[in-house]
Amino acid sequence: MQEKKFILVKAKPFISIITLNWNQTEITCQFLESTRKLLYKHYEILVCDMGSAADPTMQIIAGNYPNTRILKADANTDNGVNWSIQQAKGDFILLVNNHTELTENTLDDLLAPFLTDNILGVTCPKICSFHKKNEIQYAGYNALNRLTGRKTIIGHKKEDKGQYDIPLYTHGAYSGAMMIRKSVIEQAGMLPRNFFIYFDDSDVSARILKNGYKILYQPKAIVYNKEPLLPSEKSAINVYYNTRNRILFMRRNSNLLQFSAFLSFFLLLTVPAAAIKFLLKRQFTHLQSFFKGIWWNVKMRTAA
Repeated sequence: MQEKKFILVKAKPFISIITLNWNQTEITCQFLESTRKLLYKHYEILVCDMGSAADPTMQIIAGNYPNTRILKADANTDNGVNWSIQQAKGDFILLVNNHTELTENTLDDLLAPFLTDNILGVTCPKICSFHKKNEIQYAGYNALNRLTGRKTIIGHKKEDKGQYDIPLYTHGAYSGAMMIRKSVIEQAGMLPRNFFIYFDDSDVSARILKNGYKILYQPKAIVYNKEPLLPSEKSAINVYYNTRNRILFMRRNSNLLQFSAFLSFFLLLTVPAAAIKFLLKRQFTHLQSFFKGIWWNVKMRTAA
């Protein structure tokens, strides 16, 4: 029987909204404009600039956005999200990409389930396309396939007909829009340092679930995303990080038997299939990146 974790929630919790900016100040300001509509007012916004070529400070200040602080990462900041979380004052943290826009009830609807659910660690909104408002991008995650090391997004690219309007526990959070209690982050750990892109949310989700908390898909909360949740055409750098992090994730989150099965599948099927695909398409840089992603794991003795 799973141990229940009783979470005390203040009557009016303080929420820290965290987003990163890197050479996209105009996009970030559009996100900040959307926060003006929020009905829940007990919040702060932390905009962490990751060393943009042009300092965004004056443009953001000129927008006079409520409750907004600008943080400036430097060369020693290896993870802007984790650094921002350490400076956040909120009881709850909303991690959200700057290329999204919030709706007026986003904070209320993401916060509400925490008031009644004792084992809840994270809530995630329904994510829809900003450009096609009725196209779903995220309605939760299916369970990880331990053999392939992959998991699929529920409802991805499907027309929103209300078929995903029932809240449910899901197998993973999307780090581009998730609300988490700060104490849960402190217990389960920050976002992993070595992932950069791909599988970072899978890794933190696995640790949250391992610590006995649940992740809830909350369809009443809607966030509109301006970019594809999954890239349609992978660049060589996408191939590198996807390959590298897929193996790293399985190293960190599998027992010996599970990882042996995954590694057998990967070496016997994934490697030949990827090599043939890239050779046929004459994508030699992609092929090189694929093997670099594998070699990184060979060199990295620990999966920390």
